[in-house]
Amino acid sequence: MSLDCPADPGPVQALDAIARPVADLLPGLVALRRDLHAHPELAYQERRTAGIVAQSLRLLGLEVHEGIGGTGVVGTLRLGSGTGTRSVGLRADMDALPMVELGRAPHASRNAGAHHGCGHDGHTSMLVGAARQLARAGGLPAGLDGTVHFIFQPAEEGQGGARRMIEDGLFERFPCDSVYALHNWPDLPLGTARTRPGPIMAAADRFDLTVRGRGGHAAQPHHTPDAILAASQLVAQLHTIVSRRIDPGESAVLSVTRIEGGQSHNVLPAEVRITGTVRSFDAEAQDRIEAALRAVCEGVAIASGTAVEVNYVRYYPATVNAPAQAALALEAAAAIGLRAESAPRAAFTSEDFAFMLREKPGAYLWLGQGRADPGPEGERPLHHPCYDFNDDALPLGVRWFCEVARRALG
Repeated sequence: MSLDCPADPGPVQALDAIARPVADLLPGLVALRRDLHAHPELAYQERRTAGIVAQSLRLLGLEVHEGIGGTGVVGTLRLGSGTGTRSVGLRADMDALPMVELGRAPHASRNAGAHHGCGHDGHTSMLVGAARQLARAGGLPAGLDGTVHFIFQPAEEGQGGARRMIEDGLFERFPCDSVYALHNWPDLPLGTARTRPGPIMAAADRFDLTVRGRGGHAAQPHHTPDAILAASQLVAQLHTIVSRRIDPGESAVLSVTRIEGGQSHNVLPAEVRITGTVRSFDAEAQDRIEAALRAVCEGVAIASGTAVEVNYVRYYPATVNAPAQAALALEAAAAIGLRAESAPRAAFTSEDFAFMLREKPGAYLWLGQGRADPGPEGERPLHHPCYDFNDDALPLGVRWFCEVARRALG
């Protein structure tokens, strides 16, 4: 694979009025973000990252707890008299993707097979920056009393780190009236923010199907059920489920993403494996899709004489914003000078912050980071081997987290 990935885009651009209040923090945050990018760590292996975060929070005088949900970190800052009953949780994810980075920046990944291709290095750095800003004298207006919990979560990329932290007593140990998170969004221009009440990201399901025949000679197909033919029929029928079993007014996606079977041109394999994903926003639609998938597998098995084993896992629920908190998130974005917009539709990508939003009211925001001059090949999308976080977005995220805390405790 050959990709002409651009080199380091160079120094961070001059900050505009949105960023000036945290301008003195920026060099340190850029250095932190690029250090984390150069040393990416996969799910539940974020020991170096967690150690840096914990030490940064301790130097600010915060109460710090480590090892929550594996490698999670929570820093607690008590504002005002320290006796206020209001509390808010601000969350960032820390893990990288299991993929090879092909970018040529000086801070490109030094860990083989790991790449911060989703910008979690930027999210972590922004939340550290918010902790620094809020821990300063005058970080919040006088008269506000309450607690901010800075939640640094492991294992967002398909491994359910948010659920692990919750099972480890996150909200019992660190009570939060509400929780907020953001994600960088390359499709939106820098200086733009979007969210919406209700679903903002999809539920994510995974299915693994194993089609079993007996195997045999390709010239004698009458002696064995044909697992490849059955698998082919399965793939075709699975792709009719959404179009024929789900109300056209609802939104859902089913995609087969992998099919494996056979090793020789003249052997009918005994086994074929199929993998795919389902994305949806409504629990009833999710139920109907799973039931239809199982029925299709049963029918193909009967018709072909094969056996079809189904493993269906609902690993992330839909990310659903509470209306009041979604409004607060947009108001906070507008207050710091961002172009705050209501998202016209939810995204089919998924996010394990959904588990936190099932426990507490809150909101998830998309923070634009699209560059004005992205280069000849355009902005690198999330999960691209040449993706790199736009450091110009760092001060915007810091200010948004701080404004959210101010409004949540105000």
